[in-house]
Order: sequence, then C-alpha cells, then structure tokens
Amino acid sequence: MTQLDEFYAAYDRVLQKWPVEVESIDMSTAHGTTRVNACGSADHPALVLLPGAGATSTVWFANVAALARHYRVYALDLMGDVGRSVPGETSIGSVDELLDWLSTVLDGLDLPTAAICGHSYGAMIALAYSLRNGSRVEALTLLDPNGCFGPMSAQYLLHAIPILLSPNDTRQRRFVEWETGGRELDSDWLDVLALGAAHFPKSKTIVPKRPKPAEFENFGVDTTVLLAGRGKVHNAARIESAVRAVLARARTVVLENATHHTLPMLPAAEVNEILLS
Repeated sequence: MTQLDEFYAAYDRVLQKWPVEVESIDMSTAHGTTRVNACGSADHPALVLLPGAGATSTVWFANVAALARHYRVYALDLMGDVGRSVPGETSIGSVDELLDWLSTVLDGLDLPTAAICGHSYGAMIALAYSLRNGSRVEALTLLDPNGCFGPMSAQYLLHAIPILLSPNDTRQRRFVEWETGGRELDSDWLDVLALGAAHFPKSKTIVPKRPKPAEFENFGVDTTVLLAGRGKVHNAARIESAVRAVLARARTVVLENATHHTLPMLPAAEVNEILLS
C-alpha cells in the first residue's frame, strides 16, 4: 500500500464514522470532479459544508447526525485541496474561478439557494462567495474564520512556517497538538490530516482577500460567526469586535473551550446547536 493509499484508507475510515446514510456524488466542473458527501432527506432545505484546508469533507462526522435531521447536507472536498475531488487539466487560478467553481457545484446539485457553513479556509471561501452571490445564500455560518475580519497572529504563522515550507506527517501532528493544547482528537481524522499534508498532491491554494469594510455595505445575508475562545489563529475578542464593526446585525458566539483545529468536531454539540438555531 502506498502512502497515498493509506490516506484514502484513512479518509474512508472517517467517512464510515458518519452515523447516517451517505451518498457520495462526483460533480463535474471545468476544473475537475468535485466529491460531495451528502446525507439527510432530499425534502429538507440544503446546507453546504466547506471544510478547512486539509480537513476534507469527512471532518463533519460529529455534526452530520444532528444536521441531517433538519437539512439535506452537502459536504464538499475542496477542489485543489486534499480529498477525493480530482483536479482536471485546468486548475483553479484565481478567486473568480474559485467562486465560479462553487456556483457550478451548486448548479450541478440543483441548488438555486442554500445555507452555507465554512470553517477556516472554507469560511474564507464561504464569505467571499456570499459577498458576491448573496442572493444564492440563505444563511451564512463562519466557524473561526481566519483572515476574514482581521489578521492571523504572528505566533500562529510562525508555528505554521515549517509545514508551509516542507510539510510532513510529524510536523502536521505536532502543529495540531500545539494549537489544540494536546486535546484528544479522532485518530483516524488525524491520519487524514497528517497523511494528506505529507503525501497528497495539491494545487496552489487560492486565498480570497480580506474584505474591505465597504464591501459589507448592503450585505443582507443572515450571518453567524462562531469563534474559538482558546484558538491561536487570532484573538477571538478582537475578531468579534471587528465583525460587529462591519456586520452589526451578525450573531457572534465565542466558544470559550474551543480551539481552531478542534472545530467543528469539538465541541460538536455546541456547534450543532448554533447551526440549527
């Protein structure tokens, strides 16, 4: 078994932890085939889940049982990132193409509108998409959105440099252990994260710029921002203030015991409650 095979085996083990029936859909786009793991009744309103970088769609294993009772859930593997989405000959090369890719996926799923929830890098995509395509977003939930309302901390970036320069299994595990304060996370999912970082071929990451305050004028999407009180990506209180400065009507929630990389798995019950309220 190759190291890439080990990654796919870990991915499948985590997907098997989903306590609901899962339909795996491969959606063709101009940039390749996007894997969508779906669950919940087709009669329910749609909820699209965008994971953090490297986390894959499987990361929602502790959330989908509750969410699927109220939504038809569509969890995406981000194009160009680790997972079972398969890039085509033309990679995504700009933010415009990244957002068009998401529109194509929604079109292919026959979703003129949907609620969207993103974590970390997925939150950056979700916010950028909502600012440009607000009529298609019924509600927006951002889980500890880095780079959306303020800068990431110098401490976090300093610890991330070794992974960015030369990612490997050990460095990824140590980084997550540092950020989470040694919290016990699902071992199979940690395998996905670490093996993906070390061995999965990835495209250049396309990062939406932080929106300027003027871009939030006339933004009418119902928005919730959930922040990790013990996270090391940024200062939660400062980001909460920054959110309120540009989105006065947004709901902000600080989960005092959460860190950036424990979300959305821990604390799952609180995350689920927020998504469902």
